[in-house]
Amino acid sequence: MTGNNKALLNTALILSFVTIGYNLVEGGVSVFFGTADGALSLLGFGIDSFVEVLSGIGVAHMIIRMKFSDVTHRDKVEKLALKITGTGFYILTAGLILGSILNVIRGAKPDTTLPGIIISSVSIVAMYFLMNSKLKVGKQLNSEAIIADAECSKVCFNLSLILLSSSLLYMFFKIGYIDILGSLGIAYYSFREGKESFEKSSGSSFTCSCEKD
Repeated sequence: MTGNNKALLNTALILSFVTIGYNLVEGGVSVFFGTADGALSLLGFGIDSFVEVLSGIGVAHMIIRMKFSDVTHRDKVEKLALKITGTGFYILTAGLILGSILNVIRGAKPDTTLPGIIISSVSIVAMYFLMNSKLKVGKQLNSEAIIADAECSKVCFNLSLILLSSSLLYMFFKIGYIDILGSLGIAYYSFREGKESFEKSSGSSFTCSCEKD
């Protein structure tokens, strides 16, 4: 391995650690304010961030392996991380759908969605930076695995857009169904992420199907 490749892999590893750390902070803040303000979409967004941490750990493990040998397939640790991640996404999907139904029945709506606007705005900037940085490193290394990780980061970017849109619309119109629709949008992407995680755990391909359909 050349010195340049080692430096690029170190950069990729740092980016994976930054992603994990960011998701931990984002998840904690989102769950806190989502619970306090009764904003289901923000709560779901926060839980999704925690599930993404599990996926990030698998990616970091993969990059560490790449530093010592050529990686052409996922090992048992990475496949286990994907299965746990997939299960987490499915549980989140079911929880958001159930929560949405209960909110409709009770007529519940958030006290405020200002935290959702702030958090999603910060997330859009952060995910855009991480997505493009990973893609750049992946292309320089000609690594399908790192490129796939960058492509999958688009899902986090899309989730941030959904949260920002629903939070802004609710702030202007104060209609509880807007937060519910945002929650269902997050549930949709969570289901897709769960499905993809299980598909990747059953094979060795590093491709990402997040943006298909």
